[in-house]
Amino acid sequence: MGLINKILSQASDLTSDQARQELDGVLLPDEPVEVAFKVVRDLFVFTDRRLILVDKQSLTGRKVEYLIIPYRAITTYSIENAGTFDMDSDLKIWISGRAEPIQKVLKSGANIRGIQAAIASAL
Repeated sequence: MGLINKILSQASDLTSDQARQELDGVLLPDEPVEVAFKVVRDLFVFTDRRLILVDKQSLTGRKVEYLIIPYRAITTYSIENAGTFDMDSDLKIWISGRAEPIQKVLKSGANIRGIQAAIASAL
């Protein structure tokens, strides 16, 4: 059990095995999944080395984008909680060498606090 997992007390939306199945061929053989969150079809996977954002595209979900971010590259992040009229939360992650942040819209019901805690503990 890794440091992130200990801090979050198993706050994951996916088990480590489920995340490993989703990331078959992306994870290194000795790279443990610390914690993973599912947001609709997309995934936020935290390993001991990096954050992997999985964006399933198209109606079938066969087209998949994997954005891999080493923790050392994350300079800043922000979370905007859902409000009364705006039901979505927003996550922005700034990466060194990029002017624009990576932006993710998190639908109502997403574990925004768990994702934020995982980022904070990884940094």
